[in-house]
Amino acid sequence: ARAAEDEEVPFRAKGAVSVPASRGLAQALGCCQGRIMGSEDALHSATTLASYNVLLQVLFRVLTFVLNAFTLRFVSKELLGVVNVRLALLYSTVVFLSREAFRRACLSGGSRRDWRQAVNLLWLTVPLGAVWSVLLGAVWLWLLEAPDPAAVPHYAPAVGLFALSALQELLAEPLWVLAQTHMLIRLKVVAESLSIVVKCVFTMVLIMVSPHWGLYIFSAAQLLYTGCLVLCYAVYFLQFLGSVPAKERGFPIGSLAELLPRREQGEPLIDWKLARLTWSFFKQSFLKQILTEGERYVMTFLNVLNFGDQGVYDIVNNLGSMVARFVFLPIEESFYVFFSRVLQRGGGARDQKQEDAAMAAEVLESLLKLVLLIGLIITVFGQAYSHLALDLYGGPLLSSGTGPVLLRWYSGYVLLLALNGVTECFVFAAMSKEEVDRYNLVMLALSVSFLCLSYLLTGWQGSVGFILANCLNMGLRIAHSLHYIHRYFLGSPWGPLRGLRPSPALLLCLALSAVLTRVSEAALCCDSGWLWHLAHVAVGAVCLLAVLVAVVLSETQLVLFIRTQLLSRYAKKDT
Repeated sequence: ARAAEDEEVPFRAKGAVSVPASRGLAQALGCCQGRIMGSEDALHSATTLASYNVLLQVLFRVLTFVLNAFTLRFVSKELLGVVNVRLALLYSTVVFLSREAFRRACLSGGSRRDWRQAVNLLWLTVPLGAVWSVLLGAVWLWLLEAPDPAAVPHYAPAVGLFALSALQELLAEPLWVLAQTHMLIRLKVVAESLSIVVKCVFTMVLIMVSPHWGLYIFSAAQLLYTGCLVLCYAVYFLQFLGSVPAKERGFPIGSLAELLPRREQGEPLIDWKLARLTWSFFKQSFLKQILTEGERYVMTFLNVLNFGDQGVYDIVNNLGSMVARFVFLPIEESFYVFFSRVLQRGGGARDQKQEDAAMAAEVLESLLKLVLLIGLIITVFGQAYSHLALDLYGGPLLSSGTGPVLLRWYSGYVLLLALNGVTECFVFAAMSKEEVDRYNLVMLALSVSFLCLSYLLTGWQGSVGFILANCLNMGLRIAHSLHYIHRYFLGSPWGPLRGLRPSPALLLCLALSAVLTRVSEAALCCDSGWLWHLAHVAVGAVCLLAVLVAVVLSETQLVLFIRTQLLSRYAKKDT
């Protein structure tokens, strides 16, 4: 239910493999209630749906990456800051507060329910969305600081159009819930993919033809996106309802007329038990939304950054999180399943089957070593190549200001993301239910501290303060996980935390690479011509090759793990 929200926020992609503490709690609060599927077909459908959700997120991130690189050549960073932070926050807040509680309540019971009453309940998202659109639109227009009309014109109409796009999307909510519940997988894939592509193409064309329209371009693109989404669902259900496949599935709705709100004789208008469950989720959704969008609420309501810095920070954050999404997330997801199957929850290593505990310890040690080395490589080379990367991606707009400094700090933050992803992957698989509940309280405290630190550190260091706040919170989470792992294997013959100690030869090679690439940047980059840029890249390539050779020669156990576990697994998937 949450996957679509990560894909629908305009021109920015949310989430990484290990999010800030605020978002971690938000995810814990957002875990939907489930039930054990008795059918292998249902399990296969759910797995397929999850895979398609991941593919949709990848598609959205790639298109976002390309679109931002294109628009940076035509629009100002102030305009991007208003669109990607201020207006995107309005859209996501209206949509989330209007539908999240209804989605979680209606999806929690599976497909066996009175869908007449459930559909009536789901239609309440539209008037609720209208109320939130008016209230939040008024806040965005009259309480928040408006951008300079000379730099970012048409702000007021854009607020109205983004709020309208959120309301328009809510028209498809009953159809979306029915599709999700009954595993109509292709509908979600086609509708969201087509809508994203149409939106990106429309934006690019208008930016090239009429860049002076400014916010009108992005507002119209957002309206087109939500309109296309609603149209796809409507057209699909128009031909699906009453068809033979629908009858074979036992679909509870027979015609479009039954999708409209109406009352059956002798029955209540809505299921009041479901309504009370929705109200419980609704009270929780406020905290979840604040924690999920904590950084952007701090930017928007506390005015810690100007719109230009907000735009640059958002772009750098997207670039950095792509590494975490494409590299670390598959590792975390795959081996969380492995640890969950191998280990019994609760207790310690001595309480497990010894062969299972030994295997888990060996895999954890290799994973820690793997993500540590990847994170160190990104940190080392990110210092010397951030300026060049931003110059190639966004031109002087990104490389001439705070962008390179932000990306250098984010390169270090990626190292913490990597370690936190693997350590929490093991911890959440090994914890008992009671330990997980206690850890949620820790996450709440970390979330509050993150918001406070964000405000304090941005006042001291500007946009770098957000990354510093994330680093401090991520460090505390890693410390908690390492303490748990240490206690888990205490008294056993295994010590997986040895994976955090790279070989001295490798550390020396990384240190030399850091020095050589920074010297190369100072001598060859970045105000010189393209030949000097290529020479700087060549220096980095040679240093990276030396680091990889050092890994092969000094980390033989890790190389064996990669060859026998990771590469063989992906080879089997390909075949």
